[in-house]
Amino acid sequence: MATWKGRASQSNPDSKFSAFQYERTNEFLPSDEEIPAPKQTIFLESPKKILNAVAAADLGNWSLNPYQGCEHGCMYCYARPTHEYWGFGAGMDFETKLVVKQNAPELLRKELSKPSHKVGSTMLAGNTDCYQPIERKYKITRELLKVFLEFKHPVGIITKNHLVLRDLDILEQLAALRLVSVTMSINSLDEEIRRRLEPRTATAKQRLNCLKELSDAGVPCGTMIGPVIPGINHTEIPEILKQSAAHGASYAHYNIVRLAGPLGELFSEWLEANYPDRKEKVMNQIAECHGGKVNDSRSGVRMSGEGALAQSIAQLFKISHRKYFKDKEPPKKDYSLYSHNGQLKLF
Repeated sequence: MATWKGRASQSNPDSKFSAFQYERTNEFLPSDEEIPAPKQTIFLESPKKILNAVAAADLGNWSLNPYQGCEHGCMYCYARPTHEYWGFGAGMDFETKLVVKQNAPELLRKELSKPSHKVGSTMLAGNTDCYQPIERKYKITRELLKVFLEFKHPVGIITKNHLVLRDLDILEQLAALRLVSVTMSINSLDEEIRRRLEPRTATAKQRLNCLKELSDAGVPCGTMIGPVIPGINHTEIPEILKQSAAHGASYAHYNIVRLAGPLGELFSEWLEANYPDRKEKVMNQIAECHGGKVNDSRSGVRMSGEGALAQSIAQLFKISHRKYFKDKEPPKKDYSLYSHNGQLKLF
């Protein structure tokens, strides 16, 4: 089959919210031809709101996302279906049509200034990576961190990009007040799997080095093994935990892959292109972890899955975590410092 060079997506299904449908045909290309990927398009947006209340109990209180779409292009990303709300596809559009929320810092400052704002667990970002490559140019994440520091508001970061180290100066100040934690997403130490599954991300070695530099600087950090994909990376759990602990991680979590909406079709295409011999087995095992379906939206169950296979993965994580993190203390953030008056509380 024809493939997009350097990309995980093998197609771009139409958005169910779009009035238009597009068809890409390859009848004039040899079956083994590599098709040049679409060029990146940036959309500058000025939303009216940036801080989102999270209804699900297993996801914290607040989330904010400076970008929509993600050029990392991770094939499994649960955020892909959300791109359809913007009229884009969850496949190649998600990786190449990127929305920049340019007024995010101003909106955050406005929200945190409200006396009615309730301080709580806040994730930057909960949908797409706030340190994806375009952050080098727009620096919105850096400005958001300045706002969190100004108001002494706790924030958690999850990323798979070593660009986070650029903001070490601000992270150190937040850490000194027990206001921040940084979670590195690491789901494989195998570079071949990483290149196929997450083609535009930092290597596992770079991510482990991030943990070390963050830890050495006094910034609490940990690892998310996410997602665990049965038949692809589940056997790597012990070594990922071992290496993460050795590089300074003080906590670790995991979640099992779930394929919402068009992700089921997209991930199946990816398996066909990269691991055709495992395709049926992997898809069946994913479904086995979610009550017979590849998607699972049930709060409290969707992250860990259920059934015998999910239990064996949970046991593997538990035993490995006990071995490598037994002397580790996860960070506790200080929620008492926040004031809607910002820096005025210091005087």
